[in-house]
Formats: sequence, C-alpha cells, structure tokens
Amino acid sequence: MTSDLAITLVKYAVMFLIFLNVAPIMNWVERRACAYIQDRPGPNRVGPFGLFQPLADVAKFMFKEDITPAAADTVLYLMAPAIALLPAFTTFIVIPFGPDIATAGRTIRLIVADVDTGVLLFLAIASLSVYSLVMAGYASNNKFSLLGSIRASAQLISYELALTLSVLAVLLPVGSFRLGDVVAYQQSHLWNVLPQILGFLVFLVAAFAETNRLPFDLPEAESELIAGFHTEYGSMRFALFFMAEYTNMAALSALGVTLYFGGWSLPGITYPHTLLGGVLGLLTLVAKIAVCMGIFVWVRWTFPRFRYDQLMRLGWKVLLPLSILNLVLVAALTVGGVL
Repeated sequence: MTSDLAITLVKYAVMFLIFLNVAPIMNWVERRACAYIQDRPGPNRVGPFGLFQPLADVAKFMFKEDITPAAADTVLYLMAPAIALLPAFTTFIVIPFGPDIATAGRTIRLIVADVDTGVLLFLAIASLSVYSLVMAGYASNNKFSLLGSIRASAQLISYELALTLSVLAVLLPVGSFRLGDVVAYQQSHLWNVLPQILGFLVFLVAAFAETNRLPFDLPEAESELIAGFHTEYGSMRFALFFMAEYTNMAALSALGVTLYFGGWSLPGITYPHTLLGGVLGLLTLVAKIAVCMGIFVWVRWTFPRFRYDQLMRLGWKVLLPLSILNLVLVAALTVGGVL
C-alpha cells in the first residue's frame, strides 16, 4: 500500500509540474504569436526573445497591492479564484500519459487515477469550473462582473451538451469509459479523428466555448464588460484565474488528443514497456497538447468575437443537432460492425 501511494504521488507530481508550467509558457507564446500575426516584435527586452517576461509578470502579481472591494461578499470573493484553479489541476488525473511500465515484477500504469468512469469523472470535474465564474461575478458586486458570470454559466451549460455527446460517440465503439482503453482502441484501429471527423469538429468548437476563448470569450468581452467576471480582481487572485484558463485549455487539449489523435501513441510505433517508453509516451502527449494550444492561440488572433445571440444560436441550433446526428451515425456504424 505504501509503495502504491508513493507511485501515485510521483505520477501526480509529474503531471502537476507539467501543467503548472503551462500558464507562464503560454503567456510568452501568446504574446509572441500575437505580435507576429500583427507584424510587431512582442516581448523582446526581458531575456533573450523576451523569455524572462513571464517571470517578471509573476513578480508583478506577487508584489502588487491586493484590493478587496468594500461592498463585495468577502468569503465568496476570496473562494472564487481557488475554486477556478482546483478543477483545472484535477481533471488530468484520468489522462493516460504513457504505456504500462513493467518493472520489479509489477506493472505500473501511467495514469494517476485509473478508474472505470474515467471520462465521466473528467467531465464532472471540468463542469465545476462554472461555479467559480458565477461566484466571482456575484461576489464582486459589480454589474459588469455579474453580466459576465451570467454569460459564462449560460455558455458553458449550452456547449457542454454538444461536447459530452461528441465524447460519448467516441466511447461507443470502444465500449469503455477508460481513456486508456480509448488509446488502445486507436492503436489497433485508425485514429478516431478519421472515422468521426464530424464529432471532432463539434468537440473542437465546443472546447473553445468551454474555455472562454475567442471567438467565444463573451464572459470577458473587454469592449462590452471591461473584463467580465474578473473585473474586480487583481494581484495573485487575477493570476489564479489566468492560470486556470490556460490549464483548462491544456486539460481539454489532453482530452481531445486522447479521444481523437491516439493520446500518447503514434501509428506504427511500439513503445517499450520501460521507463524510456514512458518518457517517450509522455513527450508524445505533451507535443500533441502543444500543437492544440498553438491552435487556440492562432484562432484567438485570427477570428472576431461572436455576438452573444450568435453564440447561443450556434450552440443550440447547430452544434447540438450535429452532435446528436454524429452519435446516431456512430451507433449505427458500431452496431453494423464498421467501427
């Protein structure tokens, strides 16, 4: 029992350290990519190519004065940033990040929580993030923050339906909720993105809405709501929301590549069941997540923001029917033995 607990803690520590570095790295990547797209230098003063700029930002957040609005609901106001970060750092526990390692007469599965309800647990934990946005908007006692939180709750509920149905379609031919089984299925078949391209497109659009990224960043629309639900937040409390957004992006990217792009595996390549194989699997997964994060950045600085009525219409009248159609098609193909 002691050794099992130690192994689990080591696996969690590895994944936690990787996801902990997502925010500062993406902070630099987003600024540089934005600059290149807009034909300007971007951060290039602090360190080579501006690489130390995230460290300067961290120092600024740590030493900046922390102000709580006088009319705010203090308890909820202080809880909201922490609640935003906790689901983001918990969802990845069900993501497999490498092949099983056989050592010392035992098999170590490279997944923190290898539970039967893996995908359901991911979706359940991820859905908790909306509570932090609602709490932040309500507790700030600011009309712009409240409007942002109401938008966030309606948006996340609307797009979670389509996202969940697209995930269920992937699970039908696999016959399991374990993400490890999804990876194994794709190793013996095609990547799911090929036979289920419609479901992947639904998942992709819904993922942008779930993470409040452009063109779906209506909860934070600067031109309308100043900064939306986190208007009244500064210092490290704002930094927690900032970290939660990027970590949620990475977690959904990890789920997406696991469901549709083979997870930690590559076609035609067999990783050894050793520590080297585990490292190679982890690097493969991280590389795929990095590509997805790059797409998030590219889309942000390429497409304009939707109007709110367009956002809701797209979710209910386009994505939801498409996700239902995809689920029916996949079910028919699975029963027919095609998938």
